[in-house]
Amino acid sequence: MKCRKCHKKAIHFQPYSGAHLCAPHLIEDIERKVKHTIRKHRMIEKGDTIAVALSGGKDSTVLLYLLHKLFGERPDINIIAITIDEGIAGYRPNTLRHAKEITSKLGIEHIIASFKDEYGSTLDQIVAKGGEKGPCSYCGALRKHLLNKTARENGATRLAVGHNLDDEAQTVLMNLLRGDVERMVRMVPACAQPGLILRSKPLRDIPEREVALYAILEDLPVDFSECPYAYSAIRGEVRDMLNDFEVPHPGTKYAVLRSLDKMAEPLRHNFPQQSLNTCSICGEPTASDICQVCRLIGREG
Repeated sequence: MKCRKCHKKAIHFQPYSGAHLCAPHLIEDIERKVKHTIRKHRMIEKGDTIAVALSGGKDSTVLLYLLHKLFGERPDINIIAITIDEGIAGYRPNTLRHAKEITSKLGIEHIIASFKDEYGSTLDQIVAKGGEKGPCSYCGALRKHLLNKTARENGATRLAVGHNLDDEAQTVLMNLLRGDVERMVRMVPACAQPGLILRSKPLRDIPEREVALYAILEDLPVDFSECPYAYSAIRGEVRDMLNDFEVPHPGTKYAVLRSLDKMAEPLRHNFPQQSLNTCSICGEPTASDICQVCRLIGREG
């Protein structure tokens, strides 16, 4: 097939748009969408220090590369990368190597924070001890907590995460299936909270497959392996369900995300943004007296 824009050989077909695209025009299309998303949601503004959550996987690596490409020459924008080492044997060392490679290549400051240093245990050790929560529940809470703390301590005004279209659509659907409308509304934050770095998701309109293609076409050092604990997450079931529905109904994932964008503002009247306190144990932002992380790892005041 021929590229819709230049009639050269196409390498990718977008079922949701009906377009066949060659490599240069696929790259152009992805970058155009990312720039539009950033402008529409005001994800980056003059004077920002952007902390990119860099795992070494395809999404975070593409995000860092794109932000450097779009804003790297601007003197009023500073970009740093933060990698969280959860301590997952046989997995995290490889992704760390790729993260170090891309930051070195781009000349970006790279900060590594570990579960072991912050919490006294690796994720592997936490999982080995057992508990009521699954590994993804522990990892999600601890990782988010440490990312925010590290970003704030390094002067970040924005925390950019590599959530793509598939990730966002899955999260919307998971919250709907659980009946957790309040959590769904919080996916589009209304304003910054003291101590909590505002998150940006520049890849939210890019399908996962296209993120992977972009990484390959730009020859980025990326680890495509999957976390060994991923099997335990309900997200995998929702992902498969959405993928199965997307094939006969292209554009379903975009429709799910657009539904969130349309509902978020009206629903905020019923679910206003909650004011945060500081955890009485660790001092980090929390909705209660003691944060979720301190409860999970059994910290005592």
